[in-house]
Parts: sequence; C-alpha cells; structure tokens
Amino acid sequence: MRILHTMLRVGDLDRSIQFYTEVLGMHVLRRTDYPEGKFTLAFVGYQTEAEGAVLELTYNWGVGRYELGTAFGHIALAVDDVYEACERVTERGGKVVRPAGPMKHGTTVIAFIEDPDGYRIEFVQTRH
Repeated sequence: MRILHTMLRVGDLDRSIQFYTEVLGMHVLRRTDYPEGKFTLAFVGYQTEAEGAVLELTYNWGVGRYELGTAFGHIALAVDDVYEACERVTERGGKVVRPAGPMKHGTTVIAFIEDPDGYRIEFVQTRH
C-alpha cells in the first residue's frame, strides 16, 4: 500500500491552482469536470501520481468557502532551506504564518504558510 493523494475542498479552483503551481512550484497533473455531480477535480504535485503522493483539489460548484474544522492539521513539504522557501512564498504573494526557525523543544527548522483557503502547509528543512 501507499498514500495516493490528500483531498482538499477549495472555494476557488483557479486561485488554488495558481497558489500551488506559482507559489509552491507544483504541476497540474490532471483536471476533470463532472457536470452531473457539479464538481471539478484537479490533481497537483511535484511528481506524477505513479511516482508519489499528490494533492486532489476538489471544487464543488457554487461553494465558495468551507469551515476548516479542528481535526485537520497540515500538509508537510520537505525543503532544502526553510528561510529561502519562506522568502519565495512572500515574493510570490503567499502568506507565511509562522516564520522560519527551530521548532519548539527541538532543533528541526520549520515554518508554516497558508494557502488561499486557510489550509496550513509546513516547510521542514532537510539540509542541515
């Protein structure tokens, strides 16, 4: 078994695709409209679906906003340099909600950003 994807419901699919592709550098892998169900699915990621886990962005036609709830935590992305990644996000209009730095009670360098729908994305530094 392996993880295929994580699904996020989004209020504006084009805005979300722009964020994940232009701010985070992912690629649109596929996009399909389902007129009978009144929804659209877009899959984005750094690798193909055969090579690794991706994100499924689900847009339910006519729904512009969702309550995020308290159960979901965040998506984590490995980056070589968290400080540099935060700078790139800010330069591209993204929102850093926890600046880069060591995590509390540890030494791993992390940061948190937020996508247009309020989902948190953690950057975890892989280079020491």
